[in-house]
Amino acid sequence: MRRDDPKPNASVRPLLEIHGLNLDFGTPRGRVHALRNVSLDVPTAQVVGIVGESGSGKSTLAYTVMGLLSENAEVTGGNILLEGQALLNMPAQARRSLLGDRLSIIFQDPMTALNPVRTIENQMIDIQHHEQRSRSEKRARAVHMLHRVGIPDPESRISGYPHHFSGGMRQRICIAMALLVRPVLLIADEPTTALDATLEVQIIHLLKDLQKEIGCSILFVSHHLGAVAELCDRVAVMYAGEVVEEGAVRDIFHSPGHPYTRALLECDPGRIRQKTRTLPTIPGEVPSLLGSKKGCVFRQRCPSAYDRCIHENPVEYRIGLEHTARCHLLCEERKVLA
Repeated sequence: MRRDDPKPNASVRPLLEIHGLNLDFGTPRGRVHALRNVSLDVPTAQVVGIVGESGSGKSTLAYTVMGLLSENAEVTGGNILLEGQALLNMPAQARRSLLGDRLSIIFQDPMTALNPVRTIENQMIDIQHHEQRSRSEKRARAVHMLHRVGIPDPESRISGYPHHFSGGMRQRICIAMALLVRPVLLIADEPTTALDATLEVQIIHLLKDLQKEIGCSILFVSHHLGAVAELCDRVAVMYAGEVVEEGAVRDIFHSPGHPYTRALLECDPGRIRQKTRTLPTIPGEVPSLLGSKKGCVFRQRCPSAYDRCIHENPVEYRIGLEHTARCHLLCEERKVLA
């Protein structure tokens, strides 16, 4: 069964729709094809995780949705729809008006995300520039949200500067700022990377509670499989600029269909049952994204690759009701079953 077969609940339109997205970066060495034919849906009030190694295109996809791209970036194909509106064709001013209103983002480094020379109060009031409220009302809302994310004594601490807070507290402030405007879509770009394991668990639980409370959707970018399993409803696995597998969390973690997904799960420290001094890794390196690519992008590192993987790009096959993967082996398995 292919991707173009009817999907369940097809009448319910997702909040965010990404169709056939292609993005290049111009470099002195040539064009880097950072995203290739990426398609992904984020349903309303659900959390969709994006996982993969560094350089797989996770953050690039998130920043493309936000419109936060460098000057050498160029979208060469595809569409991004938010609530049915085409973001890529939207005038610059109209798209900017969505930021901090319908769209919010949490960056992975809270120290660089906050302005070091302005108070938290001023920054949290500024983020509410779309709201027609008095300054005192905006401050009161900011204090309430700081309390909601677990900042002690928010009434007085709101007057502090970013360096007055620990890393974990700064990330809580960033979450408070992102959710203060009650967006329909929150993009979280590896928000727990700079935190220790204990704080990471706290932040994940906090995001989970706030998402249910506000009812927004979250596009959660992470390399931590445990965090994705805890927070997300659905998962997209990216490799070298492509989505190679997508499905519900249970399907991805219990019945992975792509060799890359299985390799990622085998490298997860949380799944190692025996004591060891050496953590498992995936042999080889992520391929260069310069120039055009033919065949499966994972073939050089795949233990099951065969001739077809070299010459033919894999299409997307449906494994389950809402579980798809791009792998020639799935086609071969169906031939055997037939």
